[in-house]
Formats: sequence, structure tokens, C-alpha cells
Amino acid sequence: MFSRIKTLLRRAGADLPEDRVIRGLPVTLNNIRPDIDSEDVFARLDEALGLIERYQPSHFRRMHRDFARIQVRRFPCRGAYFPDTRTCLVELTFVVNRDFTPTQVAATILHEAMHARLDNAGVKYDPAGAAKHERFCRRAEVEFGMLAPDGAPVVERALASLASADDEVAPVIDWELAGRRVGEADLAALSAPSWMKRAIARRAGLDDASDAGT
Repeated sequence: MFSRIKTLLRRAGADLPEDRVIRGLPVTLNNIRPDIDSEDVFARLDEALGLIERYQPSHFRRMHRDFARIQVRRFPCRGAYFPDTRTCLVELTFVVNRDFTPTQVAATILHEAMHARLDNAGVKYDPAGAAKHERFCRRAEVEFGMLAPDGAPVVERALASLASADDEVAPVIDWELAGRRVGEADLAALSAPSWMKRAIARRAGLDDASDAGT
């Protein structure tokens, strides 16, 4: 469902993918949200990467080997790492949301870099060992948050996760439900006539969201 929603929104006039190189890292932006300025996305991402480069330079250098690309797009969580393509994903609305600091965005990127490091070292991600993977990544967040400015929220969130039970550190996610919620939010943000939103909702299976923005 989620991919179908993105396709329909793009056909309704959203931006096409845009490629850039930021601090030596290839970046692809898929901005399907007309209400989000792509230049703001790139600027915030540059600021976040700059923090890693300054406060964790060794991790930053490793990212150039471990990541083939950073992709910014809509997704049901803050970040993800896809080992098949060595892609670090950072969620679009999270990057530009001023409720989160560039330090918090940087911590998410660093978290995914730790997943990449484990994968490239032959320690593959699997459900049975998911909590161990997540704890490794959270400890890197703590280290970064203690060095970077405004790092207290990063440290607090990471420590809370480390203190949680394994099924809370690496919870099972209902991706269908999460994708539906993302689709509903994107539909509500779309600047389009109500009839168009209703048509998109019906085609995407979001009938409950068909009155969004009316």
C-alpha cells in the first residue's frame, strides 16, 4: 500500500528524485511532499552530517565506506539501513521537523551507520539477535550525544532504550499499519482539491482518510 500511495501522490504533482553529494556522500532525495522545501532538507542533512564529521570523525570516515548512498524519503520510522543496497534511509519529515535538532538527526544517521558496520563485518541482522544489534547502535548514540551540542535528548532516548527489555529495544512493527498512517498524513498535507484527495484515497485503499483536508 505504501508504495502505491507514494506513486499516486507523485502523479498528483510531487517532486521527482534529486541527487546530490553532501560532504562526500551521495544523497538521493525523494520529496513527495509539496509542503516541504527540498533545499531545507539538504541544508538540515548537511548540518547533521557536519556534526558527525566534527564530533565523531572516525565514524564519519567509515560512513564513506559503509554507505553506498543516503536516501531521504517518507518512511514509517526515523531511519533504516538496507544491506542489499548499502543504503542509509533517513525519514523526510523527521529531517525538517524543528521539534528535532540536527544533533538528533545526526544520531539517527549514526545509528544506521552502526547497522552498516555490523553487516559489513559479517554480523548479519536477524530477528533472534535484533536486540543485540539495537543495543550496539544505541551505545554509539550515547557516545555521540555526550560529545555533540544539544545532545541530552539523544542520550536520554538511547539510555531509556538500553534499559528496556529486548522486545522493547527491537519491537515487532506492523509495517502495513505504519505505512497507512504515513499515507494518511501525506494525503492530508497535499495541496489539492478535495475531490482529488478522495480519488487518491480510494485508489490507495485509504477510504477512511478520504475527507482529509476538507
